Amino acid sequence: MKRLLHTFVWVFSVLLLLSFSLPTAFGQGDKKEDLIGHWTFEKGDELKDLTGHFSDIELKGAEVKDGKLHIGNNKWALTTGYKGADIGPDKTLVTWLYLDDLNVRHGAPLAVNKSSSDTFDAIVYAEKHEKHWMAGSSHFRRTQDAPHGSAEKETGKLIQLAISYEDDGGNAKIMIYRNGERIGDYTKGPIKTWVEDDVEALFGPRAFINGTAHGWVVARVEDARIYNAVLSEKEINNLEADTLDVEARGKLATTWGSIKNK
Repeated sequence: MKRLLHTFVWVFSVLLLLSFSLPTAFGQGDKKEDLIGHWTFEKGDELKDLTGHFSDIELKGAEVKDGKLHIGNNKWALTTGYKGADIGPDKTLVTWLYLDDLNVRHGAPLAVNKSSSDTFDAIVYAEKHEKHWMAGSSHFRRTQDAPHGSAEKETGKLIQLAISYEDDGGNAKIMIYRNGERIGDYTKGPIKTWVEDDVEALFGPRAFINGTAHGWVVARVEDARIYNAVLSEKEINNLEADTLDVEARGKLATTWGSIKNK
């Protein structure tokens, strides 16, 4: 009886400890199950999508160093082979990066691009207005002018960018965030969906059409994600770079398995 009580107390203590540590370990907000692409570029997983939906990244002149994807002029990367649920119409693109040149134009640290046609959505830097971010899209179908109060002023600082897309009667309700603060919102369409085997995730260009990459951004990407859902402003603010949701789940399963086998 004492041994059983001792085991119960030990299990309860471990679970209590896990309950305090899990929010930090997950760090993904309330829509972990909708995370369908996640790249942290950390050692051992440099080119891997941690959700397992995309193939390994193909480097097109870009480099992975010190846990960051280094992209620049004609130095970019992409991944294909997506296997999973249709992406969209609701989705959120999120990335953390260090800008290393404020004066380049038209590039994107993260984009979703159709392999078969000129159709993309992207977190685009300085396409219509220099030093401003916007929701880039094919032929500007889901794009409005960037706000003029949010120009980038310095290099080398970690910034978070997020763009959410929500189906609003066939058009896209778009919210743009920088460091968790909304810097743009509007509705413009039509909204689009991407299907498996016809989608690419791009790092550097805003689009890849007929074998040509369009636009560059000079930056070091710390973390990049695609959510198959609309993240709220609060959820975006709760995200943390390089928190490995998939790994954290694995650790929890391993820990619980060890408890059960005691």
